[in-house]
Amino acid sequence: MAILSDYEEEEQKQTESVKKPFNAVLDSSDPLRFLQTAFEFVARETDLFKKDSVIKDVNGLVRSVKEKLDADERKRKEKAVPAANNGGASAKTENKRAKEDSSSSAPSQSGSAVKEPADQKMEEASDGDKKGLRAPNKGNGLDMENYSWVQSLQEVNVTIPVPPGTKSRFILCEVKKNHLKVGLKGQPPILEGELYKSVKVDDCFWSLEDQKAVALLLTKQDQMEWWKFLIKGEPEIDTQKVEPENSKLADLDPETRSTVEKMMFDQRQKQMGKPTSDEMQKQDILKKFMAEHPEMDFSRAKIN
Repeated sequence: MAILSDYEEEEQKQTESVKKPFNAVLDSSDPLRFLQTAFEFVARETDLFKKDSVIKDVNGLVRSVKEKLDADERKRKEKAVPAANNGGASAKTENKRAKEDSSSSAPSQSGSAVKEPADQKMEEASDGDKKGLRAPNKGNGLDMENYSWVQSLQEVNVTIPVPPGTKSRFILCEVKKNHLKVGLKGQPPILEGELYKSVKVDDCFWSLEDQKAVALLLTKQDQMEWWKFLIKGEPEIDTQKVEPENSKLADLDPETRSTVEKMMFDQRQKQMGKPTSDEMQKQDILKKFMAEHPEMDFSRAKIN
């Protein structure tokens, strides 16, 4: 026969031994909250934390976890600062590379950029500037600040601006064989200095054009040479770029015209890196001599 109190004790033991579920989600960004929830559950459902030693161990565990999390956070922030700086620098580098790539991708299908005539002239002018020479103007001379000059093989024409309304009696113009002086009386000369080459003084003339410019004609003593400058000390022009007008060749006598045409030919040959007419003539004479003397060995001959 069973005793009722025995049944009640057994039911109480069964109730106390029933497993209760633990509901918590671990958030990797906040693991301490998960530990706190777990410890609260254990303390509520068990007698584990009634021992002081257990409480001490758990506190040490929580403290070590928190210190580790703080250390990881500091490292993450320290890495983030240099990365941001490098990101800005790398962005600038990428932009620079993109610009360089876009500029280098400009060549045509043949692999080289096509140069426009204007660009080619600018490039030629810059080459002349590197040598200290300037490209001549359309009249084969040069445009200066206070005057301009043009030339042919026979003469030089100089234009010197003066104040509008100037009378010819106020003009001072002195032309000597190797010296020139132009200006207004009572004032510093507008143009003065030693000429590039001598002139024929008796064949030099000046006039006042429209009371605003002095027009001066200088006849060259040597009419077989292009002037590099007008006054000594002024910038020089590149005489290899001089372009005489073909229409004026017909006005020359046969001997002068022949000389001019020879000079023009030699100039073009030099620009192309080819032999001049004199060099070609020497080569022809040498070839003829070699043909007339086949018995001679010219293989080791050095010919200048």
